[in-house]
Amino acid sequence: MGLRLLFAAALCALATGGWFSGHLPEVARLHPDVLAEPVQVDGVLPAFAAHAGGVDYRIAPVARYDITGLVVSRHDSDAWYDWIHAASNDHLNVVDLCLVWGDNAADGAYRKMRFSSGQFVCYVETDDPDAWQPKYLRALSNNHLLTDDAGIARRLRGLRVGDQVRLAGELAAYSHEAGFSFTRGTSTVREDTGNGACETVFVRSVEILSRAPQWPRWLVGTGAALLALATVLWWRRPPRPRS
Repeated sequence: MGLRLLFAAALCALATGGWFSGHLPEVARLHPDVLAEPVQVDGVLPAFAAHAGGVDYRIAPVARYDITGLVVSRHDSDAWYDWIHAASNDHLNVVDLCLVWGDNAADGAYRKMRFSSGQFVCYVETDDPDAWQPKYLRALSNNHLLTDDAGIARRLRGLRVGDQVRLAGELAAYSHEAGFSFTRGTSTVREDTGNGACETVFVRSVEILSRAPQWPRWLVGTGAALLALATVLWWRRPPRPRS
């Protein structure tokens, strides 16, 4: 009976933590800065070099960029299934964050949407026609985040869905000649969609304005530990004699 209760507790913790993980906050819990538009200052900026993963990159900035948003989806470039970054020899793009801000955040349109991330893509679905209004679709973006700073990379990889964050740096194209010629550009407007519409940001600073609740992740971790313990105890229990 005790082993059954342990299994039940583990599954309950996993299910509850998984259900609440990634839930997005209500509008009333958004930081005021998330309701604002990104700040972009266009201008001629000098190119510079960066180094990551044994590869030398050339960064060609086109504008200074400052965005505050709610993380609604994310993708790690070092995920085991991410073959595009590996094939591109791209170690500079450490994570992609799909963010909402402005009208989308202020009106709560994001609460009517479902988000997911692929390699270089943020997918958006909704059953509410009102959520497809242009003012809501322009106020979300998939951001390719670049850095060769280990501390900034660690902070970016630590961001989770539901976090509210401010990123500052430059919109930039980047390239390398490590075995082949590679270049990736950036969007400079918010109204575009589809291929090429993502903002590529060389990140200079990361500020976390509000963290998503941590208890769902802790509950998932606890459930996984309990499930492992229950499995070990089940394997080690003495065999029952047959009647």
